[in-house]
Amino acid sequence: MKSLEPHPHVVRLLGCCTEKDPLFVIMEFISNGKLQSFLRNSRAQRCYDNMHGKSATLTSRDLTSFCFQVARGMDYLSSKGIIHRDLAARNVLVDENHICKVADFGFARDLMANYVYERKSEGRLPIRWMAPESLYDNIFSVKSDIWSFGVLIWEIVTLGSTPYPGMAAAEVMRKVRDGYRLDKPEHCRRELYNIMFYCWDKDAKERPDFKELVQLLEQLLLTETEYIELDRFPDHSYYNMSSLSGEKL
Repeated sequence: MKSLEPHPHVVRLLGCCTEKDPLFVIMEFISNGKLQSFLRNSRAQRCYDNMHGKSATLTSRDLTSFCFQVARGMDYLSSKGIIHRDLAARNVLVDENHICKVADFGFARDLMANYVYERKSEGRLPIRWMAPESLYDNIFSVKSDIWSFGVLIWEIVTLGSTPYPGMAAAEVMRKVRDGYRLDKPEHCRRELYNIMFYCWDKDAKERPDFKELVQLLEQLLLTETEYIELDRFPDHSYYNMSSLSGEKL
């Protein structure tokens, strides 16, 4: 992180204390905290609508913009040879101006050498965000981050829901391997769902890169169309799982 220039959509490292224990890392403060809880809280307060323009509530445009901003942050990180490996709404922070910043590089790896990383250690895994090659072959790359980004868009559209609602981790792994993908939420327009689906190609080489995703999402923002029809958001359809053994949620 010390090697990174400041970027509007990546959390800044301000300093660190490494001379003696305890070690400290000093990060910029982001007032609204995790995107995942920010989205869930907006749902609890029914704090969203389909109005255009500035308001305290979340609009379709806000949510589409969150996707765009995270893509910009990830485009920057991947251009520096960094893969995140745990990209999810819980690892994106939101400030008071609704600016999203990619955070939590605890899992990240600098991949300038070969752009592919093979996981050797065990630990709780973000199974619902992982590409098939990461789940089954322990291989992580920019293209596995792309898969996770597709799941993150789904999280944004569903206001912080847990992916693959109602399924246990083993079932998720099996079904993803066999070609199953997250369904299109009924209040999400096809154009936005197509971008998610593009990220979930079984062949990693066929997935887009973050630069292309930035362009695709920018095109959506340039239209006046509401790609997430929040007045049709079905609260009853989604679950927020808080703890499952061995899984990062």
